[in-house]
Amino acid sequence: MTLQAMPLHHHGGPDALGAPVHDFSTNSNACGPCPEALQAVQQADATRYPDPHYTALRGALAAFHGVAPWRIVLAASSSEFIHRVTALAVQQGAVQVGLPLHSYGDYAQAAQARGLALVRSVDAAPGLQWACEPSSPLGREDAALRAWATAPADGSTALRVLDCAYAPLRLGTDGMGPWTGTPALPPQWHGWQLWTPNKALGLTGVRAAYAVAPDGSAAQVQALLALAPSWAVGAHGVALLQAWVQPGVQRWLVHSLDTLRDWKQRQLTLCMDLGWGVHAGSLANYFCAQPACADLPGALAALRAAGIKLRDAASFGLPGAVRLGVLPPGAQDALRAAWPAAMAVRSGPQPKESDHPR
Repeated sequence: MTLQAMPLHHHGGPDALGAPVHDFSTNSNACGPCPEALQAVQQADATRYPDPHYTALRGALAAFHGVAPWRIVLAASSSEFIHRVTALAVQQGAVQVGLPLHSYGDYAQAAQARGLALVRSVDAAPGLQWACEPSSPLGREDAALRAWATAPADGSTALRVLDCAYAPLRLGTDGMGPWTGTPALPPQWHGWQLWTPNKALGLTGVRAAYAVAPDGSAAQVQALLALAPSWAVGAHGVALLQAWVQPGVQRWLVHSLDTLRDWKQRQLTLCMDLGWGVHAGSLANYFCAQPACADLPGALAALRAAGIKLRDAASFGLPGAVRLGVLPPGAQDALRAAWPAAMAVRSGPQPKESDHPR
């Protein structure tokens, strides 16, 4: 019997070639890791189980968000929660999932695995609805939020989840403004929030996340807990989330945004110098660009061989584009130096004028 190949998930970061020397393919905070959070993870006691109810951790996260502890739902990762809340939507009778036009692939993957139809529209519709603020991969204000504000959700027909993975990495002054160390939500918001602090702290290898339930959703919380495995978050994830709410960690994060803002402007200038078109409007520590390249996959492979990785945005529905996380000047200079060679590898020797048919 031959096993069929499993469908590949499209992600940035390390791959079969190992960790890239200069990795533009993820949105992790390039100023990280946060020293205080890293120390907490390194000192985590991995010899014992965590409290299966995560009592102290849920209390700390609840205080950070100003909600009751019962509204905090721990998750092994944002991807794990995406699959779990999709299963809950199916239990509630959902037959479709509303997605942004361009979005993280796990929303669609979790829906398709359960036979749900995909609706890429900002208009509110029955079923499970996703938004991400700022959006991925473009880093803009998610248009769905405005649509949701004018069409309040009926809890019996819609389950709305706002992915806040990149909220702590907001750099812009438009939209909801830059991160200030305190969670903030759009006006009139009523729905679930999904938080993944590992990107903001530069510790993406630690898999831990949590969701904040809307008020009045106790039954949904209980249903999600029933769908969860025991000890969804291990000792290192607990340490990361406990560090996340510490004032010193938040001060480090807010300070890092000033550096990222400067690096981003430099990186935008680099892309324009290379002749790449830039998708305007990003509020975060990443943006999309359109390299001047006839064979983008080939050029990206050549860059990867040189130790530089960019994220092909085709899986986001943006063929011909790349998403670039903001990196320090040294990495940017490496990209500038490597791009002409990557193009030359793909284009090969140009035919002489006499070789063209007349």
